[in-house]
Amino acid sequence: YEWCRDHRVHHRYSDTDADPHNINRGFFFAHMGWLMCRKHPEVIEQGKLVDMSDLAANPVISLQRKFYVPLVALIWAAFPTLTPYYLWGEGLWEAWFVCVMFRYVLILNITWCVNSAAHYWGYKPYDKTINPVECNIRHVMFGEGFHNYHHTFPWDYKASEYGPLDGFNPATMFINTMAVLGQAYDLRQPSADMIGERRKRTGDMGHKKLSMVWEMCTALATVLIIISPLLIRLTQPY
Repeated sequence: YEWCRDHRVHHRYSDTDADPHNINRGFFFAHMGWLMCRKHPEVIEQGKLVDMSDLAANPVISLQRKFYVPLVALIWAAFPTLTPYYLWGEGLWEAWFVCVMFRYVLILNITWCVNSAAHYWGYKPYDKTINPVECNIRHVMFGEGFHNYHHTFPWDYKASEYGPLDGFNPATMFINTMAVLGQAYDLRQPSADMIGERRKRTGDMGHKKLSMVWEMCTALATVLIIISPLLIRLTQPY
């Protein structure tokens, strides 16, 4: 609930004082500094004005808010620690520091890159007048680094022009899977003509379309880096 509120404020007042992680206050601030200090008064003021009635009426979100602390204890800490301990004999300390602490630090920094790197390094094929970019390290973000597109078409559920495979977009793959199961619905996306017209009108037309081979190779390299601790552990004798 809190993340959705901040994200809605971020889109409405992107890169201004009302943006919770305003990139104009520096890369570090946008990455993690915004969580280490008091919110700017404008963020607090605009956050109070955001309509959150749709989420407040959602029974799943209401349940998550009500039982937030026990859910964190179970999903964030207990399950990742006890699963390797009971299923394949991993030590408790090893499971805690690798599956909880290392995972948490890694995933947090990947997530924060969407606020920092994706507003800093890259190109702007859809709207060259805004800070968000199609990030050069977008593969690390598992589908969330196509940020120039995302801020140009914030209502596209894919957050990217590309599908789940031709642009390494596992986030879209997950939502598509949930749609098949009936858990995601009313999925919106712009037409190819609309995207093309917007690119011609506001985009950097010097941008070349992504290479499928490059996308998949860099995506595979990213996945291997992410799972390397697991691969190293599995190859060690007990």
